[in-house]
Amino acid sequence: MAVIGRRRTRAILANAAVAVLTAVTLLPLVWMVLVSFMPRYASSRFPPPFWPERWSLENYHELLVRRLYEGVWFDYRVLPALWNSLFVAAVATLLALILTVPAGYAFAKLEFRGRARLLKLLIAALVIPGQVAMLPLFLMLEAVGLVNTYAGVILPSLAGIFAVLFVRQTTLAIPDEMIDAARLDGASEVQIFRTIILPLLAPVTVTLAVFTFLASWNDFLWPLIVLTDQNKYTLPVAVAAIVREHAADGELMMASSVVTTLPVLAIFLALQRYYMTGLLGGSVKG
Repeated sequence: MAVIGRRRTRAILANAAVAVLTAVTLLPLVWMVLVSFMPRYASSRFPPPFWPERWSLENYHELLVRRLYEGVWFDYRVLPALWNSLFVAAVATLLALILTVPAGYAFAKLEFRGRARLLKLLIAALVIPGQVAMLPLFLMLEAVGLVNTYAGVILPSLAGIFAVLFVRQTTLAIPDEMIDAARLDGASEVQIFRTIILPLLAPVTVTLAVFTFLASWNDFLWPLIVLTDQNKYTLPVAVAAIVREHAADGELMMASSVVTTLPVLAIFLALQRYYMTGLLGGSVKG
């Protein structure tokens, strides 16, 4: 009985610690949402209120509704920036998966000349900060006329070394006997990849899709460098412009943060089951 009591006490303490950590993690996010529904400058008091005294949608109306004032249209261009981000992130994710998943499979299961050396080169390239390559990459894009285009924003995200290595490590767990049997039956490499490998890599593919989409959606520095037309701004760049203009308006900034966070949060929750399977699976049973 004493042993059972100690185990129960440890379980209660562990659950209490997890609950406290969860509350500490979620508290800033909850406060961000609550502040976004406060009237202008309501959170500027000290100490700042946690719960809105009066619920208001004026911050979202300010962000999302184009309005006419004294004959002049005012528009923060958050909705156009939202669609720009959705387009850039979706296209970047799709193209990155098309390129990196077959590459990871090739490094894991196909024999070709220079594979080991190329793999070492990719691993070595992981330690190079992305900021180091921004200037030469920008000059290359400028030379081919891709500055201030969505293609210029998307292209750097297609060569995902981490994605290739991630797929390779997962593909190594697939039994070689399964692939050899398909080859003996006369299946081509394309058929093997499409009918055998892709279904087994479905959780990993979804995980990579989430990673790539989030990285593209949250990317701020590269779109800021490449895009010069405000009509093409992605959401993080547009929100940063709003923050610069309204640094003292905390409620408006919180509303813009909610608008930025909600789409990716919805995607993560919808794909959470596949995402966790891809992260924690680690092996494929033969």
